[in-house]
Amino acid sequence: MPRRALLGVAAGLAAVAAKPAPSLAAYGESANVFGKTTNASGFIEYEGPGYKLLLPSKWNPSKEDVFPGMDLRWEDNADAVTNVEVTITKSDKSSISGYSPQAFVEDMAFMMGKTSGSYSTGSEGGFAQDTVAQTAVVDSYEEKDNSGNTYLIVETLARAADGNEGGRHNLFKASVKGGKLYVCKVQAGDKRWSRGTSKDCKILSKSFELA
Repeated sequence: MPRRALLGVAAGLAAVAAKPAPSLAAYGESANVFGKTTNASGFIEYEGPGYKLLLPSKWNPSKEDVFPGMDLRWEDNADAVTNVEVTITKSDKSSISGYSPQAFVEDMAFMMGKTSGSYSTGSEGGFAQDTVAQTAVVDSYEEKDNSGNTYLIVETLARAADGNEGGRHNLFKASVKGGKLYVCKVQAGDKRWSRGTSKDCKILSKSFELA
């Protein structure tokens, strides 16, 4: 076979080898879950059972199965405190509008961490007596996507008496569909949040939609 022909065959084989396997492509840009992606360099597209979102490309999947109904958990490869969790559980509500922001936060308290044991403390540091942690709702509102699905968005700041990282920012985006409550929670420590982590966290949270 002529040398030119051999080079052509080699180039063809290299092109085939470079194509990602279908199972891997489903987690990348070629899955095209969201249509044209404008921030392809920093995020990858992910589609789960009944939902879709964008994941920061520098985050990795976590094997931890922390909560009942957990379907996805990814974390920042440089800081495990910064992570995203998606849970799917049964709901007796016909719409997310059946939850008030405060009731929703109370129901989701287990996702923000509970301190076990009882303590006797003063009221130092702005905490109420005998309180070692507290969560404040920073913002909450509802919005709809192009398909008419309604979402409850709640931002919280959870602080602990030990002052670790200044607390935890949590972005919740939740919706109810088909008797199921879909919750996406993005978390980051307050110090990293103020240094720029908030940008990726907000893009991730906003991208969460029912499929």
